[in-house]
Amino acid sequence: MSLKIKGWRKIIKIIVWSVVAVLFLIFLIKVATFETNYYNEKEGSERVVIEEILAEPEEELIEEEPTEEEVHEYTVAPDRPRYLTVPKLGINKARILPMGVNSRGELSTPNNIFDVGWYEASSLPGGGGTLIIDGHNGGPHVLGVFKNLPDLGYGDIIEVERGDGLVFKYKVIDSKSIPLSEADAYMAVAARSPEPGKESVTLISCTGEWSQQQRTYLSRQFVRAVFTE
Repeated sequence: MSLKIKGWRKIIKIIVWSVVAVLFLIFLIKVATFETNYYNEKEGSERVVIEEILAEPEEELIEEEPTEEEVHEYTVAPDRPRYLTVPKLGINKARILPMGVNSRGELSTPNNIFDVGWYEASSLPGGGGTLIIDGHNGGPHVLGVFKNLPDLGYGDIIEVERGDGLVFKYKVIDSKSIPLSEADAYMAVAARSPEPGKESVTLISCTGEWSQQQRTYLSRQFVRAVFTE
C-alpha cells in the first residue's frame, strides 16, 4: 500500500512541475511579445528627455552641471575656443572642449551634456574659416546644453570666447533640421560659411523623433552663423 502512495506522490510532483514550467514559458512569451509591440509603438515618437529609462546610452554621460569654479578654472591655449555663450538659449560660458572623431568616423561629443565640443580640424575663432561645434540635447534623464537649439533663428547671436579673452560674435543666418540619412552629406555645407568670404560657426545637435531601434534621434539640427564683430 505504501508503495502505491509513494508512486502517486511522484506522479503528482511531476505534474505540478510540468504545469509550472508551462506557465513560466507562457510568461516569457508574453514578455517578449509585449517588448516587441512596445518598441514598435515607440518608434518615431517624441521624447521629453533624451532616452527612455530602459535604453542605456552607448557612452557614459555626465548629467551634472560643472560648478562655477570648474568653469572659471577651465583654460585653453590663447587662440583656441574656450567658452560658448548663446543668450537666447540661456547658455552662458559653456566650456568648449577640443574633439575629434570616434571609431565610426562621426564627430565626437563631450561626455558632460553641459559642455560642447569643438572639432579640432575645423577653423579657430579669428581664423577666417568655419568653426564646427556640437553638443548633446540631453542625457538619459536630464536635458542638455543644446536642448533648445532648434529655437535659434535669423539674427540671433552666438558668442565664442577664446583662451586669450577675446570674444567673437556671430549672427545666425539659417537653422535647418536634416534627416539623419542626409546628415553626413550635409556636413559639406555645414563646414562652409553661409556667406562666402565671411568667418562662420556651425552648431550641431540631435533633434526630431527618437528611434528605439537605431538608439538615436532621426534628425540633426544645424545652425549656421557668420561673424559680425
